[in-house]
Amino acid sequence: MIVEIGHFALILAACVALIQGVLPLAGTVNDVQRWQALARPAAIVQFVLIAFSFGVLANAALTDDFSIKYIAAHSNSLLPSQYKLASVWGGHEGSLLLWVLMLSGWTVAVALFSRTLPLAMVARVIGILGLVSTGFLMFILVTSSPFERLLPAAADGRDLNPLLQDPGLVIHPPMLYMGYVGFSVAFAFAVSALLSGRMDAAWARWSRPWTVVAWVFMTAGIALGSWWAYYELGWGGWWFWDPVENASLMPWLFGTALIHALMVTDKRGGFKAWSVLLAIGAFSLSLLGTFLVRSGVLTSVHAFAADPKRGVFILIFLAIVVGVSLTLFAWRAPKATLGGKIGLVSRESMLLINSVLLVVATGAVLLGTVYPLIVDALNLGKLSVGAPYFNAVFVPLMVPVVFLMVPGGIAHWREARWKELGTAMRIPALAALAAAVYIWAFTEKGNWLSAMGMALATWVVVGLILQIVVRLKKPGRIPPSFWGMHLAHLGIAVVVVGITLVKGYEVERDVRMGLNDTVSIENYNFELTGVASVDGPNYKALRAEFSVTKDGEFLELLHPEKRKYFSSAMPMTEAAIDSGLFRDLYVSLGEAIEGDKPQWSVRVFYKPFVAWLWYGAILMVLGGLLAVSDRRYRKSANSIA
Repeated sequence: MIVEIGHFALILAACVALIQGVLPLAGTVNDVQRWQALARPAAIVQFVLIAFSFGVLANAALTDDFSIKYIAAHSNSLLPSQYKLASVWGGHEGSLLLWVLMLSGWTVAVALFSRTLPLAMVARVIGILGLVSTGFLMFILVTSSPFERLLPAAADGRDLNPLLQDPGLVIHPPMLYMGYVGFSVAFAFAVSALLSGRMDAAWARWSRPWTVVAWVFMTAGIALGSWWAYYELGWGGWWFWDPVENASLMPWLFGTALIHALMVTDKRGGFKAWSVLLAIGAFSLSLLGTFLVRSGVLTSVHAFAADPKRGVFILIFLAIVVGVSLTLFAWRAPKATLGGKIGLVSRESMLLINSVLLVVATGAVLLGTVYPLIVDALNLGKLSVGAPYFNAVFVPLMVPVVFLMVPGGIAHWREARWKELGTAMRIPALAALAAAVYIWAFTEKGNWLSAMGMALATWVVVGLILQIVVRLKKPGRIPPSFWGMHLAHLGIAVVVVGITLVKGYEVERDVRMGLNDTVSIENYNFELTGVASVDGPNYKALRAEFSVTKDGEFLELLHPEKRKYFSSAMPMTEAAIDSGLFRDLYVSLGEAIEGDKPQWSVRVFYKPFVAWLWYGAILMVLGGLLAVSDRRYRKSANSIA
């Protein structure tokens, strides 16, 4: 009975979402404050109803209620409790329920933390979020209900995909969804500004912290997904240019451009229309990612199996959201003022160039992702676009983005002088040149790509130090947003170091090994000292033991596994990693090889600085959180000029 109540709560939530979307917006048009005032309580009621519904599904998973079709398909009685809980969002229907829960949560946050904003603006923002929520709730109720009964109930569940039976599933999807959904708030503020005709600095100030928080979640989600793929799949990679990976990268790129455009709109009154367009684009790309994952148009390790009906529904919803918002933009944007002239060389011009480059990079990723799908849909053959295309197109676009971080931080607003800018950049340029020369001439595997990567990273780090020194010499309190920006930019430099050195200097060996055999890479010796069978909670594994030494000194024991799960009989590789600040030692156990004596295929990696990819992401997340803590965002809206 409780399951049916959860389903009914979801139906009620859809009704409340519709009221939340229609009445407050109608109240702003007709200037009826009572209708506008409904926005906040409606948002809270909707959240409570969806949270209850989600709790019902979570309880069903934890108590092994296999009379629910979704639970029977994605859980199992032998699953550890944390994976039973994670199975709630481990499939299509449950992940959508998590999506709308987070959307309603973001809406409640706007309702609670916007007391200083004009009631009409709050009503419009919450109303728009209500309409978005209505669309997703209807999608769930019509095509993807997680409460469908299975009669008679299954004796046991089919189990969660072994690929997903990992702590990464507990953390990564919720974090990424928070980023996806968070961009809906920036979208709602942008559309609200269009509806009101007030495309001024005020809406940018109000939406900036929400955009940064969404970007923080998305950054963390992407980084966690990359780390998960690195240690779980046994291939040692951290980015594959998978279509669904690309679907998360695209709104992140737009979100990054949006953050910088909003800064100009807030501080200088410029880029108003551009900021609105980026906000619409960021959320539209989030919806596009939803379509790609759930429509069944692509095959991916991340993709959910789905029927065409679901894909059509999402496509229609995407078309409505994008079409209506862009039509509104075309109507209102020409009326926005430009915000004054800017010099050819200025902070504004460099931020504009960077945001345009980020949009172009997004377009390149989008083209490589959807073009094969279009070719296939038109029956023109099968086409695969892989890493060579993305590396050849995306990387050259990102090099100037990273380069402009330094002059963009040094240049004055409105107008900068070439001579002063050149003088200020002299020390970073010399440091970058020294780094490039060292990598090219004095390292064994030095090449121009490695030299360029380290030069860029050095350029950014030294440039940031100089910017901080200059600011410290000026009087007045330094706001947290200043430190947050520089910490995030430092994170980019750290990521560049990680990418450069792991790509240029990693060593990989695929070998056959028997007991007491040894393989050596980069002065590290890996000896296979034992292989034993071990039992897990819902799997049986073959666990190997590798003794790692360097120059005769013992360092570590590594235990990679080859698992076979009871319910699916699917084999899974669990790599063993000795992670350090400057290098990772990575071992994965493959299949047994028939022969006179027992042997196994083994993959061994030496990966220098690979952890810096995730250290950099941590710095970016911390930088974003520090920027959001700036008290200027908590000032009354009345104080905004």
